[in-house]
Amino acid sequence: MNLTSKPLSRRQVLLGALPAGLALTVPARAAAPALPFVVIGDWGRRGADHQAEVGRQMGETAASIASRFVISVGDNFYENGVQSLDDTHWRQSFEAIYTAPALQTPWYVILGNHDYRGEIAPQLAYHSKSPRWRMPARYFSRTETLADGSAADLFFIDTSPFIRAYRGSAVRIDDQDPAAQLAWLDQALGASTAPWKIVIGHHPLYTALGGAHHDQPDLIAPLAPLLRRHHVPVYINGHDHSMQYVEMDGIAYVTTGAGSETYETGPANRPGFAAGAHGFLRAALRPEVLEIAFVTETGAIPFSRVIPRTPG
Repeated sequence: MNLTSKPLSRRQVLLGALPAGLALTVPARAAAPALPFVVIGDWGRRGADHQAEVGRQMGETAASIASRFVISVGDNFYENGVQSLDDTHWRQSFEAIYTAPALQTPWYVILGNHDYRGEIAPQLAYHSKSPRWRMPARYFSRTETLADGSAADLFFIDTSPFIRAYRGSAVRIDDQDPAAQLAWLDQALGASTAPWKIVIGHHPLYTALGGAHHDQPDLIAPLAPLLRRHHVPVYINGHDHSMQYVEMDGIAYVTTGAGSETYETGPANRPGFAAGAHGFLRAALRPEVLEIAFVTETGAIPFSRVIPRTPG
């Protein structure tokens, strides 16, 4: 695909003003109804840093598309995760923020590095207090059925244990085994017969900004060959507090880490898109394509893309 790398000003992003040809229009006649959902990352700040505003818009967008579920790509609670099932973060950063009826759907949640600064057991157990909170394990998979009866397999992974800089730090991943997780993912992807295979993690592999502060070599080395080998068309992540899209070796890498605090990204350094607006990702999965759009806290759509399924 020919993607523009011309940067948008923050005003353009917030107002939804796009250069000609940046966003692709969804075809008027779709082959089948979509499976709609929303994705948010890097959000839990007790409503601060635009979290509350993003949450309100996400509720409106979820209602408008009849979203079936929410995916959280980690860093659910800043700065140091949660300490227990009764931590005030649960109320102040989750229950009191995402109150819209359209967000009372299942939330499929993974862990970020800030979650590893706290206790993981409460996040794994919180479904006992909130049925919409779904984190059955540190990494897991689930299958969704599309309108034509075909399957989409979603693989939720735990990326922090792969990052070598976290060893011996406040990000407590030393007791985790990344090799075992990688073997699980390789086996699960290989066993999947679903036409769609989508992998979701907290950290990026590749970003539109590139460079040592944005790409993650510790993930590229083990995961990129695996994604190619198993014909995975898209990897979705958070961690970088921005909205980014880039294609590398035929795979779409989508960063949606703008659920609260963000930064000014500057222009994309690779053909793609990068912006520091606050917001989330809207998605619609169809048998042949995945339609994605970044949505800002004001409801603007600064970038959208239609990602085809990878034959395989």
